[in-house]
Amino acid sequence: MIPGLDLDALHAYLSANLPRYAGRLEARRIAGGKSNLTYWLSDGEQQWVLRRPPLGPLTPSAHDMAREFRVVERLAPTPVPVAPALLLCEDPAVLGVPFAITGFVDGRVIRSAADAAALSPAEQRDCAFELIHRLAELHAVDPASVGLDPTRADGYLARQVRRWSGQWERVRTRDDEAPLELARRLQAQLPARSDRAIVHGDYRLDNVLLAHDRCALLAIVDWEMSTLGDPLADLGLSLVYWDPMTEPVLGVPHIRAGETGFPDADAMAQRYAARSGRAIERLGFYVALGCFKLAVIAEGIHQRYLAGDTVGDGFSTIGEAVPVLLAAGLEQLPA
Repeated sequence: MIPGLDLDALHAYLSANLPRYAGRLEARRIAGGKSNLTYWLSDGEQQWVLRRPPLGPLTPSAHDMAREFRVVERLAPTPVPVAPALLLCEDPAVLGVPFAITGFVDGRVIRSAADAAALSPAEQRDCAFELIHRLAELHAVDPASVGLDPTRADGYLARQVRRWSGQWERVRTRDDEAPLELARRLQAQLPARSDRAIVHGDYRLDNVLLAHDRCALLAIVDWEMSTLGDPLADLGLSLVYWDPMTEPVLGVPHIRAGETGFPDADAMAQRYAARSGRAIERLGFYVALGCFKLAVIAEGIHQRYLAGDTVGDGFSTIGEAVPVLLAAGLEQLPA
């Protein structure tokens, strides 16, 4: 029994829809994610990855498998490294929820301090800058060149503030004025202009797969929050994840950037600016937005944990991160 999977129904679906499926289905959950559930699949000859929404009630517009699948599909011919998009199933008769299947990319994930310790200081630096270089590469893709309407990015920042404010009201497990105040400051200090780009929405070191023998990025994964918007929002959230305050969210000992070969947040930001050509004078706003977004996401996961709707380990500490993230966001945007 694998929570979230009906192997008999999935076997029947793959037999009818996946070319060269050999019919001997094996599956196991891939640990690490705290939102969409991810599974390794194999028929003994081929390997794939299946992603589906989490168990329990879902918040509106979140966990959009069709969006995730189509963005990956559109990016396939670009320089951005993604897994091959194979199947999107929106028929609830199979697993009860939409799900997507991609090809399996054999790479390594650097998630914890222990993972990072296996790298030399030079390799740590190279992996960090590879992460930033590929983010700049993603943001250099013209949305229109892959069939996406760039104008859909207009108003992105204001929509983000509204969206995460609304999500907080749906998932909150505590009375706290901090999210309301942070949302007010974000709304009051919106940048006057924004660039348009494809935004990953959750870009961090453990959402990429690296080659086993070098610091080359093989695939960017977990596109469930991808959209068209302001590229600096990706950078801001990435820098939030770069901070040890996110350790309760990640559920593993945090990599101590600046104390090892990993560059500190300022060096990462400067490298992005040099690589992308974008000005980052208002970066504090984007870091604050990242803190707000991650605080709401963490609260939603904490709500599911309290309801018994999470699968796997590493969920018990997530709620602790919420007030810390909100305070950090407020510090970035003085009233």
